[in-house]
Amino acid sequence: MAKNYVTIDGNEAAAYVAHKTNEVCAIYPITPSSNMGEWADEWSAKGRKNIWGSVPQVVEMQSEGGASAAVHGALQTGSLTTTFTASQGLLLMIPTMFKIAGELTSTVFHVSARTVATHALSIFGDHSDINAVRSTGFGLLSSCSIQEVMDMALITQAATLKARVPFVHFFDGFRSSHEVQKIEMLTDEQIRAMIDDDLVIAHRMRGMSPDRPVLRGSSQNPDVFFQAREAVNKYYNACPDIVQEAMDKFYDIVGRRYNLFDYVGHPEAERVVVLMGSGAEMTHETVDYLTNSGEKVGVLKVRLYRPFDMTRFVQSLPKSVQKIAVLDRTKEPGATGEPLYLDVINAIEESYADNGATFAKRPYVVGGRYGLSSKEFTPAMVKGVFDNLSLDKPKHHFTIGIEDDVTKLSLPYDANWSIEPDEVTRCLFYGLGSDGTVGANKNSIKIIGESTDNFAQGYFVYDSKKAGAVTVSHLRFGPDPIKSTYLIDSANFVACHQTVFIERYDMLNSAAEGATFLLNSQAPTEEAWDTLPKSMQQQIIDKKLKFYVIDAYKVAKETGMGARINTIMQTCFFAISGVLERDEAIAKIKDAIKKTYGKKGDAVVQMNYNAVDQTLANLHEVDVPDQVTSDWERPPIVPDEAPEYMKNVLGKIYAGHGDDLPVSAFPEDGTFPTGTTKWEKRNIALDIPVWDTDLCIQCGKCVLMCPHAAIRAKVCEPELLENAPGTFKSMDYKGKEFKGMKYLLQVAPEDCTGCTLCYEICPAADKKDKEHKALNMQPQAPLRESERENYNFFLNDIPEVDRSKVRHDTVKGSQFLEPLFEYSGACAGCGETPYVKLLSQMFGDRAVLANATGCSSIYGGNLPTTPWTVNKDGRGPSWNNSLFEDCAEFGLGFRLTIDKQNAYAKELVDRMRDQIGGELADALITADQSEETGIFEQRERVDRLVEKLGSIDSPDARNLKSVADSLVKKSVW
Repeated sequence: MAKNYVTIDGNEAAAYVAHKTNEVCAIYPITPSSNMGEWADEWSAKGRKNIWGSVPQVVEMQSEGGASAAVHGALQTGSLTTTFTASQGLLLMIPTMFKIAGELTSTVFHVSARTVATHALSIFGDHSDINAVRSTGFGLLSSCSIQEVMDMALITQAATLKARVPFVHFFDGFRSSHEVQKIEMLTDEQIRAMIDDDLVIAHRMRGMSPDRPVLRGSSQNPDVFFQAREAVNKYYNACPDIVQEAMDKFYDIVGRRYNLFDYVGHPEAERVVVLMGSGAEMTHETVDYLTNSGEKVGVLKVRLYRPFDMTRFVQSLPKSVQKIAVLDRTKEPGATGEPLYLDVINAIEESYADNGATFAKRPYVVGGRYGLSSKEFTPAMVKGVFDNLSLDKPKHHFTIGIEDDVTKLSLPYDANWSIEPDEVTRCLFYGLGSDGTVGANKNSIKIIGESTDNFAQGYFVYDSKKAGAVTVSHLRFGPDPIKSTYLIDSANFVACHQTVFIERYDMLNSAAEGATFLLNSQAPTEEAWDTLPKSMQQQIIDKKLKFYVIDAYKVAKETGMGARINTIMQTCFFAISGVLERDEAIAKIKDAIKKTYGKKGDAVVQMNYNAVDQTLANLHEVDVPDQVTSDWERPPIVPDEAPEYMKNVLGKIYAGHGDDLPVSAFPEDGTFPTGTTKWEKRNIALDIPVWDTDLCIQCGKCVLMCPHAAIRAKVCEPELLENAPGTFKSMDYKGKEFKGMKYLLQVAPEDCTGCTLCYEICPAADKKDKEHKALNMQPQAPLRESERENYNFFLNDIPEVDRSKVRHDTVKGSQFLEPLFEYSGACAGCGETPYVKLLSQMFGDRAVLANATGCSSIYGGNLPTTPWTVNKDGRGPSWNNSLFEDCAEFGLGFRLTIDKQNAYAKELVDRMRDQIGGELADALITADQSEETGIFEQRERVDRLVEKLGSIDSPDARNLKSVADSLVKKSVW
């Protein structure tokens, strides 16, 4: 039978099998598992049937807890049911998981393993969520690669039906869930052969029915609970054999061999690494390299983690092993060791206690942590772990891949050590979040993977911001299966899809000698070379790079594509990379366009075809001179006037060098300063608004509408403009309240995203030319320097408008209030952040925020910078993010504390009235804070109170001082 190869990511691979082998899917989205539920929902909507010829029912619930409850109910009434989740989503299912397992109910939860939020939220991958559910009674089975994700999804489904033990089938979030690979698709016939209908019927017959009435979920007393709980033991004892039988059956049907523990390496290895998940694939690759170099090393891949089969584990290790390093992708603070390490220790110790060990001598076992939150894990790090095992006394409880300069646990390793094979083509693409770069590269992977004999891999590094941040696509193509689950550091092809990135990133540091560099540049071809910084020019010369340019935005505009340059840049890649023959590649791109956009109509398809053709006409190679000619260098990531912490820590994260920061750079409790987005200066707008004072009616709508607070309005006395820059604009104020003063409207050119909402909302149009308004979009680059100077003058030399002199209940008046939410990482044109910004203007100087995880937690609290900021008095919103479901309860807790502290402070004020003065005490207790003026006056009273308390040495004084600020009205969001 001919093999059916497809190029898909891990989420689709898992969802494909889950949809084929279930009748009900109860879903709730959480990154990075959301796509699994989305695929299932789409397939059911299109009428795709499972292997029994029925369309699965997909229902989206209100929460992860709700999804697990729906799964539980559907299972208990006899349906084959599944769900998809990760991280806190999985943890929110724990109570129900205990029930499902306790009732011996067959199901598989597919989990793209993700970091559990602790001192911070992280959407990236490790095994902290998986280890948090070890005690639920669910079996835990790991997949290491995209092929394994599809295969193990089927193996666990077959095993759970026979074992009656429910399973979590897990694979690494992002590293596997979003990695695109060329794999062999399982056929319906193969899936059908793996699933025993008798077991399916048995599952149905265990379902609750009024025709077969039973009682489940009873309440039990101490006299019987213990015994009843132990009754499940035989099922868990039998489970490992059942899983291995399913793996053996899979081999007979499909031809791919799996075991509960798979050893790879030298048959007489002396040093062995034990781990599970995607890191095992790269360790496998590294072990192959080292054994070919004569080293006696190996790796043991853990597949079935729960129930842990100690006998098979010990039997799978080479008998020659002397030292073992167990790698856990999680951290359990305060434990004697991480979970897998402890299991390995226990297995080896019990094998000796039972006289079942057959090692040459008792192995020496150490444990370490790696790869938390998708931290890079490379062959160099694996070699560092093996080097540690070579020592007479290897380090215990180590970390690898970071510099721990606090507790000194990290292992040294040579970061430049590489095993990348020459026959693999390696490509890097720097794009802007939401500009289509990632989507285009996924299409490229599919074209190469499915149209050639090459194996293909695509991995996409996202900032967790939704849009406007850099995305780096890592693509590999080669004749053999690709096990390199780490980022590319020596690329044959580097593309920069946004010109501004050359000012920010040293992207050619990763270019191999003789590689090709493609730049999207608005400069004419003959001038493109001189637009590069000196250091980049020198890299191109030293590395003998080929240099190509295209003005992709010009091509997009001329072909009706707007700002979407993905098809254009994809065409450039195939035209100059040599991965496919040029004409063949163009034909494949047009086939992909037809498949992707065909349902939108022929006009859209033809527009994309035209963009492809025009791309080839506008793509040019630049002659590289033999010496540097540039007169500028890449500017510092953040300006010199930024605070030291911004420059030395947050700025390095912003520059993409967060991996280089040591442990000591970070706060122990996850507390970071606010007001840091102002130092980013992303410069991502192609066009920015330009003010026409002749047309402006001073309505303030543009300021209200701006999602990023990149347009500000003020009024000032005319004399304050005497030292204004030459291009600074102003006009006479048109209302009575500020008669005789000047009205100012100023854009922040480097913070604007170019979304055009200000232009769209502007009601003041030229009567002769309706397209010309009081705000008009013009290219940013020529305006950047002058408008930067104007904006700095606007911020620093013009005072904020007195809050007591403007109306807060009108659009115009409210937009004179200083925003305490600025330059966020929200998508250009975001419809949510204008409301957030308005709230910050109205109440931000006295607000505490309880945030629900989602867009608002990313644009509001994503490192390295936050848009929540402070006024000149240092006051501003204090922000915290808990989970998703508990936001209201979290905020209620804020309110309860604030109200209680307010009451307590008043009690203390009353108790100390003789010491602080009766008049001040009465005023503090009875203050009217319904208006801003009253709040301002109360703050002045509190300042006087704190001053008085400084000279009083008593417990009441110290306590009152600690809660004095609660006497001022607070706003909880």
